[in-house]
Amino acid sequence: DKATDPSKPEENWECIQRFCDRVNADIEGPSLAPRLLAHKIQSPQEMEALHALTVLETCVNNCGERFHNEIAKFRFLNELIKVLSPKYYGTWSSEKVKARVTEVMFSWTVWFPQEVKIRDAYQMLKKQGIVKEDPKLPEDKILPPPSPRPQNSIFDRDEEKSKLLARLLKSSHSEDLQAANRLIKSMIKEEQEKSAKVSRRVSTISEVSENVKHMAELLENYKRQELSKSDQETLQALFQRCEKLRPLLFRLASETVDDDEALAEILQANDKLTQALGQYRQVVAS
Repeated sequence: DKATDPSKPEENWECIQRFCDRVNADIEGPSLAPRLLAHKIQSPQEMEALHALTVLETCVNNCGERFHNEIAKFRFLNELIKVLSPKYYGTWSSEKVKARVTEVMFSWTVWFPQEVKIRDAYQMLKKQGIVKEDPKLPEDKILPPPSPRPQNSIFDRDEEKSKLLARLLKSSHSEDLQAANRLIKSMIKEEQEKSAKVSRRVSTISEVSENVKHMAELLENYKRQELSKSDQETLQALFQRCEKLRPLLFRLASETVDDDEALAEILQANDKLTQALGQYRQVVAS
């Protein structure tokens, strides 16, 4: 209700994101969300319907394959068709809402060419004259095509957990579905922790590279006795920061034993850092 509030002229992106997060977190989210959104898209209030279409497009972009499978079913597509068809709500739906629904359905035929039902539903609208011509999709208004799930995500890497999850999801027992929900959350948390480690690694290596480069330039001027007092203070601060980066690199290396390429990057950064620190001590001492 908050994400599609008709009293708000602008999209409430915080609520829209929370809705997407809920769809992803709940085991029944991908099947329940399209039904709720269809009801809102059919609203007689134009702004509520338009907000619901924005939520729908955002879910398509963020909620993965199970959500895509639901919107590609005739059960959901028929709810969109009702908004356009004069036999149902087409006589009183606003032109703006009907145009957006047409854009959404046409964009799906482009993004999901493998989904025959989407293509058939859209072609039927054209044959019946409800859609006169394909809409032009403005590049600045449509969301980019959904990104495929990375092949090395936790869902693909951990075969044992993936098999267990598939078995739980097929069960009709509520306790199994609850267990699946908990498993999904734990797998997502593991993936988020992995992503945070990668982010830390990239950030630290980048900082090492920048600091080493800056320090080398200042040391060259130091040798020629062309360093101002403020630059000397900067050089000393860089040296102190580089000393603190070494234990960070060691910690990152211990976390990255299962990724040879990343480990090589860390070790290379450590070599550069060691050389820079040695050069500082040599130049400043002499």
